[in-house]
Amino acid sequence: MTFGHAIRIAVCVAALWPAGDRTWAAKPTRRDVQAAEHARAVQLEAARAAAARAAAAAAQEAQLGSQRAAAAAALRAAEEATADAASRVAALDKRRRLAAAHLAVRAAELRPLIPLIVRLSLYPTETLLAAPQSSEQAIRGVLVLGGIGRQLEQAAAALRAEQRDVDDLQAQVDAAMPALRAAEQTQQVQEAALDDQIAATREARHAAEDAGAAAIRQAAIEASRAETLRAAIARIEADEAAAAEQAERDAQLAERQHHDAQALADHQRQAALTAPAGPGVGAARGALASPVAGIVQRAFGEPTDAGPATGITYDAAPGARVVSPCGGRVVFAGPFRSFGLLLIVDCGAGTHFVLSGFERLDAQVGQSVQAAEPVGVMPGWEPGSSQDRPTLYLELRQNGQPVNPAPYLRAKG
Repeated sequence: MTFGHAIRIAVCVAALWPAGDRTWAAKPTRRDVQAAEHARAVQLEAARAAAARAAAAAAQEAQLGSQRAAAAAALRAAEEATADAASRVAALDKRRRLAAAHLAVRAAELRPLIPLIVRLSLYPTETLLAAPQSSEQAIRGVLVLGGIGRQLEQAAAALRAEQRDVDDLQAQVDAAMPALRAAEQTQQVQEAALDDQIAATREARHAAEDAGAAAIRQAAIEASRAETLRAAIARIEADEAAAAEQAERDAQLAERQHHDAQALADHQRQAALTAPAGPGVGAARGALASPVAGIVQRAFGEPTDAGPATGITYDAAPGARVVSPCGGRVVFAGPFRSFGLLLIVDCGAGTHFVLSGFERLDAQVGQSVQAAEPVGVMPGWEPGSSQDRPTLYLELRQNGQPVNPAPYLRAKG
């Protein structure tokens, strides 16, 4: 709100103010006019001070944005550890399940031979002589049973070795779980600290905005009182012709002020529309922040059911923070078709980053974000469960066309 806008509001309030609510006498004096002018000047100065405080609050918010980006970078190490631990536990659990399945198959193959093994171990001679046969056949039977015995012994030894492998893999899974839990706990602690910082940033910004709005409203009220008092003095001291002439001059002045204020507002609005959202990605390689902690599941250009991939898909750490790869302005933030929660950041120079796969968005449309500033959170995930691992999709578009974002992103960590 400009000062000219506040004065126009004051004039409208003065015109609508009921006469019975006025606190001055029926015939104001010139001293009353001087007092009203002084009060009006004081409130206009208060409005200027409020504008200065609002500007300081905006600068502080930009500084806090840098601090949030630094906090997100510190959190990235914990998220990387969580992602590595989750992947290691998932791989060990997969090996354990495969070994257990193979062990079950081998046990099923040996199960029908168990009665024969038990009888041979208890009654070897009786088993061989149970059926009438010649000496040659008995000797042949002894040889065959000896071969079968050796095979059964080898199979039993292999079965015991596989059981030991299963036990070892289970022990490795059990040993890896504490590291995963510790990494997740560290991540949760750092996330809580980052959430507190985000809440403090928003509270400071809202407080500054509220204070500025209150100062502007108070300035408008005082301006309306001054203008109402001036109009009362004019009506008392001037005759009909002087009043009409004064009204004409006031109308011309108000029209000029309205025209000047409108021109200023149009200029400011046009400047805001033409101002660049950000510096773009530039020609620098490996300078932009990776959006999330995790590993690349599908790279740009890899084949998919719909053709070559037009972006990068990450296997994210459970509950990982997502940061903006570039500085710019948020132009979309919310649900979009089958993509779930979608975020689009205008980086300037005709470049946009598109991200999807969030559980929660921490940015709003129109908000200015800095590079590596947190903009959302990924879903949680339990390794070894039937739940799909959360993935983040990242796409870089230049002048409406998808390009490979990998050369612009920094390496892991």
